[in-house]
Amino acid sequence: MTNTTTESVITDDKLRADGFTVLVKALGDVNAERFIMLMNREPFDYTEWRRDNLFVGETVDSLMDKAEALYGASYTERT
Repeated sequence: MTNTTTESVITDDKLRADGFTVLVKALGDVNAERFIMLMNREPFDYTEWRRDNLFVGETVDSLMDKAEALYGASYTERT
């Protein structure tokens, strides 16, 4: 699975497989399964969660600084 600056549309099956691969790598087999079960069991509004939790207190500049720290100075040259 590659990370690119432009996203391409992939099939639902590939998205599921890639997503589960990412979960297993990040959480391990058991916790990835637990995460899937939690998401299916409890009502969850991703849009609301994203608004309330993702990048809270961040600015564009602070996110760019983090991207440069993670990817190197060449990151800003690519964008």
